[in-house]
Amino acid sequence: MGAMRQVLIADDEARIRDVVQYALEQDGFTVTAVSDGRAALEKAEQLEFDLIVLDVMMPEMDGFEVCRKLRAQKNTPILFLSARGEEFDRVLGLELGADDYLSKPFSPRELVARVKAILRRSDDTQRSGTERALVIGALTIDRERHEVRVGGNLVPLTATEFGLLYSLYQRPGIVLSRAQLMERAYAFDNHVTERTIDTHVRRIRSKFRKLDAEDPIGTVHGVGYKANVS
Repeated sequence: MGAMRQVLIADDEARIRDVVQYALEQDGFTVTAVSDGRAALEKAEQLEFDLIVLDVMMPEMDGFEVCRKLRAQKNTPILFLSARGEEFDRVLGLELGADDYLSKPFSPRELVARVKAILRRSDDTQRSGTERALVIGALTIDRERHEVRVGGNLVPLTATEFGLLYSLYQRPGIVLSRAQLMERAYAFDNHVTERTIDTHVRRIRSKFRKLDAEDPIGTVHGVGYKANVS
């Protein structure tokens, strides 16, 4: 799956850039490396990448700001790197639209595994062409196109948000716990917390609200979430 995939890595530590670049290139990825946030934003605006690895603390512009600006333009998968592993930072990164968060120090093998997992979630060309789109009322979830539409309007979801919504609507009416959602929506165990699921749900709901659409997810207090179907 990794052959010729384009990855952008942004980190102000040359050692980290070298380690990440070497590990990804050994697995068949093509890597572009930059040393600050502004350069990362410029590269990401100029070129199309399959995934972006962003350090949080960088000169010129931090990773959170780069993510915020990119999310206003595109939904390229983003993996955050940070020496600050507090849950607040992790949740903030996910609130801004990142797909995953890896704390330093990390093993190169784990980083490559995370990158592959994110790409698996967004790579619909790898999936069977026999899957039909899920259509529930005004909502259409097309796994092949990786698109969610409500009333014909496209809802710009990240790969992880799409996976979570798709998991719920695969079994409409069934309540899934946070643990079950983590297992179904994440192709790889990336050590997320239950609050991470709540963060993704809030982001999905916010995107539907912007389109004046009904909340697609129902909360069952003390249990989990379910698809909001009549």
